[in-house]
Amino acid sequence: MSTLVFRAKKIITMNPSLPEATHIAVRAGRILAVGDEASMRALGDYQLDDRFGNKVMMPGLVEGHSHALEGALWAFLYLGFYPRQDPNGKTWDGIETVEAMQQRLQDAAERAPAGEPIIAWGFDPIFFRERELDRHALDAAVSDRPVVILHTSCHAMTVNTAALKQAGLDRHAGVEGIMLDAEGRPNGSIKEMAAMHAIHEGLGINLFDSVSKPEGLRLFGEKARRVGVTTATDLYNPLTDEGIAALQEVTAADDFPLRLVPAMTTLGRPVDEGIERLRACRNKGNDKLYFGLAKVMTDGAMTAYTARLNWPYYHNGQPNGAWNASPEELKGIVHAYHQAGCQLQIHANGDEALDIMLDAVHEALEMWPRPDHRITLQHCQLANQAQMRRAASLGVCFNLLMNHLYFWGDIHLEHILGYERCQRLNPSASVARHGIPLAIHSDAPVTPLGPLFTAYVACVRKTAGGQVLGEHERLNVPQALEAITLGAAYTLRLDHLIGSLEMGKFADFAVLDRDPLVCGPDALADIRVEATVVGGRVHEC
Repeated sequence: MSTLVFRAKKIITMNPSLPEATHIAVRAGRILAVGDEASMRALGDYQLDDRFGNKVMMPGLVEGHSHALEGALWAFLYLGFYPRQDPNGKTWDGIETVEAMQQRLQDAAERAPAGEPIIAWGFDPIFFRERELDRHALDAAVSDRPVVILHTSCHAMTVNTAALKQAGLDRHAGVEGIMLDAEGRPNGSIKEMAAMHAIHEGLGINLFDSVSKPEGLRLFGEKARRVGVTTATDLYNPLTDEGIAALQEVTAADDFPLRLVPAMTTLGRPVDEGIERLRACRNKGNDKLYFGLAKVMTDGAMTAYTARLNWPYYHNGQPNGAWNASPEELKGIVHAYHQAGCQLQIHANGDEALDIMLDAVHEALEMWPRPDHRITLQHCQLANQAQMRRAASLGVCFNLLMNHLYFWGDIHLEHILGYERCQRLNPSASVARHGIPLAIHSDAPVTPLGPLFTAYVACVRKTAGGQVLGEHERLNVPQALEAITLGAAYTLRLDHLIGSLEMGKFADFAVLDRDPLVCGPDALADIRVEATVVGGRVHEC
């Protein structure tokens, strides 16, 4: 069997026993050896690939909390506040006014067949507080067909009157999360999963099921390739029969540039049925597809005012957030899936939600002790020191939504959290000090997929407006790089296969135009990914 040796100016291995190298040998898609040129001679005959001889290599980046919607949603209209690059490399301008949003909707309606619904995503009403975004604002743009806009948080949407009527929700339907106007009629604001499901059901269109289509998964792979990601999660997958078949089809292709780790959503299905479905998937994976994760969705998102916060709640006096199921139901889900041996990935955005989930994990471990469980608490954006001490004692992992600091830090400071809580927003340095296994993430498509940008945010902690929030919670560059490689791999129970460049692991690399350990934290976001290598196969960017 032939051996291929890649040479680079520098190889960052994330292996403390051999932190740097210049050559890496690959055989049968795995790493055969790492070292210098002299060490390669011991391998006998090999083929040298010198195309990256003046570049820097590091382990393929691992996105431990993302959604394949990052690829699938580009089939619909983008209405985000910030400019955004699609999987094909095209940059879409941001929407900075309600009028601009209305114009983009009108343009889309003119291009679409008569009566076809207009589906859009990425809009964020929190940037437009001077004007309420309700069904009337959408009606003014398009009234002759349903319009559905998924907010950037993916925890809320706004729909027009036609969409409410078609879903049978133009009168109050008694569904929690369908918000009402002063006259008691639905105003077009839809919050959290149960209410959004009612819209999906009425229209016969489920945006979250769009990840069950091969084309959306392929676009997700393209986006990942462009930003150096070689392994990524789809952390809210319904795992329908169609979806499982799509995952198998796409990942079986030799040229697909990504290892996928779907997490099955536990809401909306009986617990026993969900556990059995996960068990049935265990033997359906391959080298680029890993089943076994179960996702528990507790509260919502702070920017949608649906995260559950402890007192004093929201800084601007907004009512406290929403549960996606009652706390007792959520605890029951945690207990059942843990008892069944599933690995839990638990969404807990607000600190009240984190308290409830720490209680649930504590109870589950008391009843069914399990060493090396790697239960991962996702987001944990307001974790305080007491919660972190408790988390460390329970042996859980944290995966922090670091990009939130950049995109919404200014809004958090002024409206959502205030000064003190913003200093511990996504407290990554404290998590590391407490010895809690740490990953950091984008939650794509909530924020753009791009772990080097996420590492930049973790190191500098600057908002889009240039303010520094929580300077004492900064990571250094080596810590940030570990959080987007080996740290994230650990939370997925894949650190024996990916996350560092060591003999026996998959030959997954990111090829960079400069050295992140030398260029400094401020330059991390500007590093260009030249290529990825997945299982020894090169994917040029």
